[in-house]
Amino acid sequence: MEVRGVAETETGSLQQAQKGTATARAGESGSANAVETRGLTRRFGTLVAVDHLTIAFPHGSIFGLLGPNGAGKSTLIKMLTTLLAPSEGTAFVAGYDVVREPRQVRRKIGYVSQMLSADGDLTGYENLLISAKLYGISRVERKVRIARALEFMKLAHVADKYVKHYSGGMIRRLEIAQSMLHHPAVLFLDEPTVGLDPFAKRAVWQDIRDLRREYGTTILMTTHDMLEADELCETIAFMHQGTLAAIGSPAQLKSALGADATLNDAFIHYTGAGISEGGDLKDVARTRLTSQRLG
Repeated sequence: MEVRGVAETETGSLQQAQKGTATARAGESGSANAVETRGLTRRFGTLVAVDHLTIAFPHGSIFGLLGPNGAGKSTLIKMLTTLLAPSEGTAFVAGYDVVREPRQVRRKIGYVSQMLSADGDLTGYENLLISAKLYGISRVERKVRIARALEFMKLAHVADKYVKHYSGGMIRRLEIAQSMLHHPAVLFLDEPTVGLDPFAKRAVWQDIRDLRREYGTTILMTTHDMLEADELCETIAFMHQGTLAAIGSPAQLKSALGADATLNDAFIHYTGAGISEGGDLKDVARTRLTSQRLG
C-alpha cells in the first residue's frame, strides 16, 4: 500500500520541549531516532502480520500507532520490545539492534501492556519494590526512585493500600510508574487508557506528557481512541493489514479532507476501513478483560 501524508519535521513548541533531553538521548544512542525499523516483517505461516515496515520515531516524541485489531500494531510492539523475533528485516531501539542486541534493548525500554501487571494483593509500594528489584536497582537507589515514582504519579497517599482497592486510573498510573523506575529511553504503551472513564483518561494523558517533559522519554503508544491520538500524539501512523497507510501530525492527516475533517475521517480516507474493524475472539476478549479490571 502506498504511504501518503508523510510527516514534515515538527517545529515550534515541540522542538522547544524536546531540545535539551532529546539531544542527550540522541547523543547516547548515536542516532537521531529513538526507534527505527528497516523492512521489519513478521509472518505467522501464510499470514503477514507486519509487512516490510520502515519507519522512524524521533527522540523525545509521543508517537501514536492507530489501526483496527489485526492491523499489526501489537505484533510490531512485540518485535520492538524483543518479545517476538522478526521474520525479516530489523529494528533499532535506543541505538541497539533488536535481533543482535536484545539484552541491551531491554535495559533501555519500559513496557506497559493491556494486560494486568500490578498485583492486587500487594500494596502500591510493594509492587514498585518488586519491579525495582527486577530492574536491578540498588537497595539505596530503590527507596529514592520508588518515592519519586509515587509522588510523580500522584500515588504517594495510597502507597500502603492494596492495589485491589485502587481505581482504574490509579492502577494504570501505578503500572506506568513500574515501567519507569529504571528511567528507560523508550516507553511502549499498549492502549494506555482502555477502559478508563474520561476524567481518568485525561489524568493519564497528563502523566504521559509529564514523563516526556521530565525525563525526555520517547513514548510509542497504540490506541483505538481517535481523541486520545489527536490530543496527545505529535505524530501518528495509520496501520492497516500489516502495512503503513499514512503518517503525519494529526493536523496534516486531517488537512487533506478539509477544515471540518476528524482524525477518524482521515483514517477511513487513508485505509478504507473503520478503526473498529478487524481482530478476532482473542482480541475482543482481551479488550473486554482489560476494561473490566480497570473498572
